[in-house]
This record gives sequence, structure tokens and C-alpha cells, in this order.
Amino acid sequence: MKLLKYLFFLILIVVIGGAIYFGTQDGTYDVAESKVIDAPASLVFNNVNDFKNWQSWGPWMDIDPEMKITYAEKTTGEGGSYSWTSDNIEVGNGSMTSLKVIPNKEIEQTITFNTPIGDSNSNVTWSFEPTDNPAQTKVTWGMKGEQSLLEKVFMAFSDEDMESSIKVMFQEGLENLDGVVKKEMQEYVISEGSVSQYGGGFYMYNTTAAKMEEVGLKMGPLMGQVMGFMNTQNIKQAGSPFTIYNQINPAQNSVIFSAAIPVKEKINTPEGSPVLNGYMEPVTAVKITLKGDYKNLQETYSKGRKYLQQNGYTPHPTATMFEVYTTDPGMVPNPAEWITEVYLPIVNPVAPSVD
Repeated sequence: MKLLKYLFFLILIVVIGGAIYFGTQDGTYDVAESKVIDAPASLVFNNVNDFKNWQSWGPWMDIDPEMKITYAEKTTGEGGSYSWTSDNIEVGNGSMTSLKVIPNKEIEQTITFNTPIGDSNSNVTWSFEPTDNPAQTKVTWGMKGEQSLLEKVFMAFSDEDMESSIKVMFQEGLENLDGVVKKEMQEYVISEGSVSQYGGGFYMYNTTAAKMEEVGLKMGPLMGQVMGFMNTQNIKQAGSPFTIYNQINPAQNSVIFSAAIPVKEKINTPEGSPVLNGYMEPVTAVKITLKGDYKNLQETYSKGRKYLQQNGYTPHPTATMFEVYTTDPGMVPNPAEWITEVYLPIVNPVAPSVD
């Protein structure tokens, strides 16, 4: 009996000594990892701002794919939260809440880990910084706090310290986030063809020649010149911008095209102005719509031509094909949401549908 009493006191001394030892160890940590993601800040921010998206890129999902996640009624913005439970000791149980949100710039959150001997809280921060390239964002994910006693004990017998393990997790998470955002940006849908009537009308335009692969690079500046001219002359826009393909030379891989913006009436431009006023006659055309990045336009045109041929329509001998941009990329950062209408003029005497 005395032996059991001595063993009990010995164990108690060891436990108390261990608690004192681990309790006096420095358990603070402050970690931050950054990655430049090829996407606008608003697109990356929107993905992080909603906790329902975290399941697709959170690194802990690789540790325990069976973890149970519970979403609050609100999962975005200030007050948004979610919680989780896991039998895996590396994941455990916990919850997370967004405390401060500045759209497209920063997010402040608190994360709580539930342990058998109490809860521990840490501060989590996100920043979304612009780079010299407007299509890129520097994303920084940070976390700081102090380990609980149980965490100190666990990390003492781990191959890594707390900061190193968080660094690895954040690096994996940012890499996963990069992949998710890129995949989201690449999604696209091309509609089935239809016959439609385009109303035509006056427009302001600027024209240039380019190699086929240079059209996308020259389109933005050209459209900017037209818009700038209209702003200085106080000319109001009367519809969605569009591009007219005046002449295509497949043999030389070149094209002459015009960037255009509709206006309500004929506008007389100053002599020597690169921006001119034109008029498009109403036209019947095969219409096909792309929802997605402009890089998918070549496939869209191919599908439109195939529809034209399959239905026996004859291309118009003088009217040129054109594309209308119903979505402003400046307002819609995700290319997967851009909508472009492609028109291939025809001469067939069919009754067109009116869109």
C-alpha cells in the first residue's frame, strides 16, 4: 500500500513538474506566408471571404478528408463563421470568425482550437496587395498567438516547432488557393448558334492592323483611345463596345480590325483625328455567345462557322463579322463571367429571331 502511495506521489510530482516546465516555455508564434497569384485582388478576396470556399483549398482537408464542417447562417464578411470537428489530433476541433473585412484589401479573423484542457485563440490576418501587374495579387496569410499547455506538450514531441508547421500549412494552402482561382478563371461555356437581327447604328471607332495573336494586346489600348476621345468630347455611349473585323488574311496571319463604341447619332470628328464615326447597317447574322475568357473566342468562331455551314446559311458578301462585349472586365474581374456575343452576317432570306 505504501508503495502505491509513493508511486502516486512520484507521478504527481512528475505531472506537476512537467506542467511547470512546459508552462514556462515560450509558446508565442507569429507566422506569415505570401504568394503572388495571377488573378485580380477582388477575385482572390471573394474566394477567401466566404468560408464555404475554404473546403476546396484548405490544407487541413488533406490531413483529414473526413473532418466534419458546420457552417453558420452567415459565412461571408464581418461576423461570418464556421466550425469543424475531427478525430485527427493534428486537426482537432475548432471554429473561426471574421472580425474585420475591408473588401479586396484585408481580412482579420480569430481562430479557436478546442482542447480537453481548454480553448486557445489566435489571430489570423489576410492582405491582398496590388502588384505592378493589375492581373496579379500578392496574398499574405498570417497567424499569431500563444500555444496552450497541451499544444506546448504536443509540439515538444513533434519533429517541427509550431511556427514551422504553420508555415508549411500556409504554403500548401496558398498553393491550393492559386490552383482553385486559376481553374475558376478558366471555366467557359459556348452557346448553341441561333439566327438573330442586329440593329446596327452609328459608332465611334479606331482602326489598326495586327497579327492574329496580337489582336488581344492591341484591343485594350485601341478601345481606350476611343473611350478617351468620347470623354473629352462629351459623347455619350449608346450600347456595348464591339470589334469589327474589316479584313482577315489567313495566309499572312494578319487582320485589320476596328475597336468601336455605339453612339446615338452621327458625329463629325476633327480633321486628322484617329477616332472616326461610322455606321453599321442592320444585319441578319448567326449569333453565338461565349461566357468566359476572350482566349476562347477562336473556338467560339469555329463553332459559329460550323453552325452556319450545317444549316446552309450563306455568309454576307460585304458585311463583316463582329463581336460585342456585354460585360466590362473592369467591373467583372473573373474572366469566367465575361460575356461576348459573336455575329457572323448572312444573306439567307430567313425570319430571324429577335434577341
